[in-house]
Amino acid sequence: MTSVKENTAGYRDVLRFATHYWRQGLRLGILSAALMMAAVTMDSIVPIYTGRIVDAMSKHSLHDAVALHKALAAFWGFFVLALLNVAFRTGSMFCWNRFAVHNLYRIVTDGMRKVQRFSADWHANTFAGGTVRKITRGMWAFDQFEDTILMGLLPAATIVISITIMLSYKLPLVGAVTAVLIVIYCALSIWASVRILKPRFIASAAQDTKMGATLADIIVSNPTVKSFGAETREENLFSKVAAVWRDKAIHAWQVALIADGARTLLRILMNGIMLALTIWLWHTGKASPGDIVVVITTFFIIGGYLRDIGMHINHLQRAMSDMEDAVVFWMREDDVVDAADAKPLTVDRKPRRDMISFDHVEFRYSAHGNMIYDDLCIDIASGERLALVGPSGSGKSTFVKLLQRLYNLNSGRILIDGQDIAHVTLESLRQTISLVPQDPILFHRSLSDNIAYGSPHATQEEIVEAAKKAYAHDFITGLPLGYDTLVGERGVKLSGGERQRVAIARAILAGAPILILDEATSSLDSVSEHYIQKALHVLMEGRTTITIAHRLSTIQQADRILVFNQGRIVEQGTHQSLLAVPESHYRKLYEMQVSGLSETAIVA
Repeated sequence: MTSVKENTAGYRDVLRFATHYWRQGLRLGILSAALMMAAVTMDSIVPIYTGRIVDAMSKHSLHDAVALHKALAAFWGFFVLALLNVAFRTGSMFCWNRFAVHNLYRIVTDGMRKVQRFSADWHANTFAGGTVRKITRGMWAFDQFEDTILMGLLPAATIVISITIMLSYKLPLVGAVTAVLIVIYCALSIWASVRILKPRFIASAAQDTKMGATLADIIVSNPTVKSFGAETREENLFSKVAAVWRDKAIHAWQVALIADGARTLLRILMNGIMLALTIWLWHTGKASPGDIVVVITTFFIIGGYLRDIGMHINHLQRAMSDMEDAVVFWMREDDVVDAADAKPLTVDRKPRRDMISFDHVEFRYSAHGNMIYDDLCIDIASGERLALVGPSGSGKSTFVKLLQRLYNLNSGRILIDGQDIAHVTLESLRQTISLVPQDPILFHRSLSDNIAYGSPHATQEEIVEAAKKAYAHDFITGLPLGYDTLVGERGVKLSGGERQRVAIARAILAGAPILILDEATSSLDSVSEHYIQKALHVLMEGRTTITIAHRLSTIQQADRILVFNQGRIVEQGTHQSLLAVPESHYRKLYEMQVSGLSETAIVA
């Protein structure tokens, strides 16, 4: 059901991504770049003054005041250029630090904002650890991408242009030859990076993501690993995944090293050609000793930039490869988004027969998948306690997923209080519904924070009152830190019954008019179930309640029971009325559960 662009990002996509963030602080970025170009231009002028010093010293006799004056003038020119270089470079970096950090902040916060709004289906099929790795790696790759451009490629391009102009002015033939050699060098460097290095670094980055995802999966599942004594097995599994990354990374890095060696040989050849040409000009009387110093100094300056230009291209290529996943997140648009005309959902607490209405709903999970619902129609009244039963895969969970608009319908409408949920904001829709799942997930935050999650502005007194109604207050106050106790990742420090009571307290405090219960007592001991049943009774008061029932004994007081089979409602009624029908689906389900058989036996 999710519409996604291609799962890769090309150069244009990366550049669009970069300009999107650069545009937000454009003036600061331009100022930083201008100052850096000015600093580098100072470097390109330095050889002129070193050459003048040598000419002043070589063309005049000892103790010549004019020669000394010219040498000192050239020296002070050299000194001022050095000071200007430092001043411009420092100013550039001062501006750049603010510009770059703000960009990184926006990338990581935008990435988090985008990913958490992806569909439930996307999250169910994606490693959380891999997602985190992609966002953070993309953020730091963008930092390297920016730094490479400002502190690597921009200075290199500036020095190449300014040096070529300077040499063409001083020694036109040397300047022309140098320009040709630089073009050849840069073209070969770019070709090697794009054609040879890029695919290897992309493969390394992909395996790096897989390694991070595998590590996160093992750590999150640590209780299961410990329960089976499988630490060694998981270590071996991770070692195999990490070994693939190691081999790919070594291969990519070694190829990059070979490419860098080839570029070094090219620079040596360039130096030899430039120096030999200048010596020949000196021999023919067309160049002075100072000109030779100009060429030597020029190559030392330009050689450093050219030496690093290959490295910068490699870094740029690697950064763009590492940015790819973050760029794909940025490009991705899900089908389940707010409509252009979406308005907040408002629910009137006044009773109505069709508080929730499924109006000729058709739905399948994928374009080529089986139809789950075909012309499903059902109305649920305000305050009604509705139960959904049926074998696994019959459509019970899909019913509540569609009510939360985790997926879009193929056709038909779902209305809440007369409003089509496809035309209300997702945030307001989901705030109208409280969900108490079978296995509630808590944040690694305090109990107070977890209870108040659906009502973040609640006072401590309101939090305590909700906990009392959920029969959670006693066990909370028995903890050393009480309501300030951190519950651990996903709430692992609490028992299943305690997590359920915290989740119920959270739903009570949220006060949403619609309540969804995914059989909150199906896996609890009898004592916990007793307290939770009492808490649920409080929670359901005055709310329209939909219960996904796994144990039929827990829904005997429901106002209406819907029996699903292969996406259709085959029966509906109260517990007693359905039991009274011989050979009914519900009666068969109930009798088999009473006799101790599992629901899966019924399906079989």
